[in-house]
Amino acid sequence: MKPQIRSVLALSGVAISVLLGCRGQTSQETPIWIKHGMEFQPKWLPYGRNEFYADGRNMQHPPEGTVAVGLLKADDDFYRGGADTAHYVTQNPLKITGALLERGQDRFQIYCTPCHGRTGQGNGMVIAHGFPIPPPNFHDDRIIQMPDGQIFHTITYGVRNMPSYGKQVPEEDRWAIVAYLRALQRSSHATINDVPESERANLK
Repeated sequence: MKPQIRSVLALSGVAISVLLGCRGQTSQETPIWIKHGMEFQPKWLPYGRNEFYADGRNMQHPPEGTVAVGLLKADDDFYRGGADTAHYVTQNPLKITGALLERGQDRFQIYCTPCHGRTGQGNGMVIAHGFPIPPPNFHDDRIIQMPDGQIFHTITYGVRNMPSYGKQVPEEDRWAIVAYLRALQRSSHATINDVPESERANLK
């Protein structure tokens, strides 16, 4: 018998077996498992009991000091604004670019303007609707003299009536907001010396 004919007969036999096995009838017989795969893998379910551990639970706390991959955040300057509240970084660790300022403006308008206003003068809609405690004016000398790290720290953890935005705003966006805030401050205290000489003719 030719190989091609044998192959056709074998496939036909398989097809007939499949069709006979799909007659729509119920059976009390144990099904035949061709491949178990992960169906019967030995495993511990999260909420199951486990006598191996002293508390008898499968779920255990990770060892003390465990850090998930990619979440070490060892750079104090970038992730916390400095080693501690007595050692804030004085300058933004990110390179100041147009894209960073645009991102900072976008995030500032979402998270900061409701209280501080679009220009940072503390006259946002929250105050306009009667909130009795006005936020600080970003153009006050006290805030102008603040280290960049302190402003970052304030965004991260909040201060007095201001809540923390550490969960809502990623670190890079917080630094972008700091950069945009500095741009706002500079715009209200700018002098002719801040304008490039090539552009000063356009101001006349």
